[in-house]
Amino acid sequence: MTSLAKWISGLALLALLAFSLSACGGEQGRIEQESGLTGAVRIDGSSTVFPITEAVAEEFQKEHRTVRVTVGISGSGGGFKKFCAGETDISDASRQIKEVELEMCQANGIDPIEIVVGYDGLSVVVNPENDFVDCLSVDELKRVWEPGSTVTTWRDVRPDWPAEEIVLYGPGTDSGTFDYFTEAIVGEEDASRPDFMASEDDNVLVQGVTGDRYSLGYFGYAYYAENTDKLKLVAVNGGAGCVAPNAETVQSGEYTPLSRPLFIYVKQDALARPAVNAFVRYYLTHASELVPQVGYVALSADRYQTSLSQID
Repeated sequence: MTSLAKWISGLALLALLAFSLSACGGEQGRIEQESGLTGAVRIDGSSTVFPITEAVAEEFQKEHRTVRVTVGISGSGGGFKKFCAGETDISDASRQIKEVELEMCQANGIDPIEIVVGYDGLSVVVNPENDFVDCLSVDELKRVWEPGSTVTTWRDVRPDWPAEEIVLYGPGTDSGTFDYFTEAIVGEEDASRPDFMASEDDNVLVQGVTGDRYSLGYFGYAYYAENTDKLKLVAVNGGAGCVAPNAETVQSGEYTPLSRPLFIYVKQDALARPAVNAFVRYYLTHASELVPQVGYVALSADRYQTSLSQID
């Protein structure tokens, strides 16, 4: 190829590159112009609901690139503290708001709107090397977790199990999962033995159970679904036989007493901001698709439509 031909070829390549960059920039600009949304959406709260909200936030920001959505994990209780102090627009929660929290919100002029976004089968798990535990009754779980428990080894649960120390992992006291589990299993909210490894981040609990052969833990089903190769799911006998959580048993209520609704709480004033309003609508419009993708059970289409009407 002659020098002139090389020079012409180089110009052609530069022109093509410039056109491609211009097209990409133009496409991004077109999307941003079409969305017409700017600003921020601030979210914090439950680590159980976090995977759903994170998935919604990722998809939402693909369509609205000039809106910044932040999603934190401080537990349902920690999330409500921030929400009622006016620090966030939306609070993820794996339990309903408590009366004292509602009073705190109202004292600060915050009117929360409660929205159910899906269902969870709170999951009891052990290390995959555990070859003797397949099912635990509610009574056995209570004896393990209740305040003043004398259970220290697996043999204390059943005499034919090994005399190996049980290493316990569970959500911290700011977690809605902790509140729900203690009420459903122990019979009193927040009633639990204190000598367990606690964290508001369920990923930390997954790592703990994975690292201890004789461990026992509990957290939202999505975290088991993401780590099926690292964890062993334990069925729960709520009085009608051993049942493991899955889409069918959670939706039917057969997985009892650890099936529960999952919530987001939206600050009513924040809905006046277009970015927050659009995000909540996007959440409810796409929840039926995204909730199962992260390991939870979606509501019926009618339920989501009812929530959209509530926003209206």
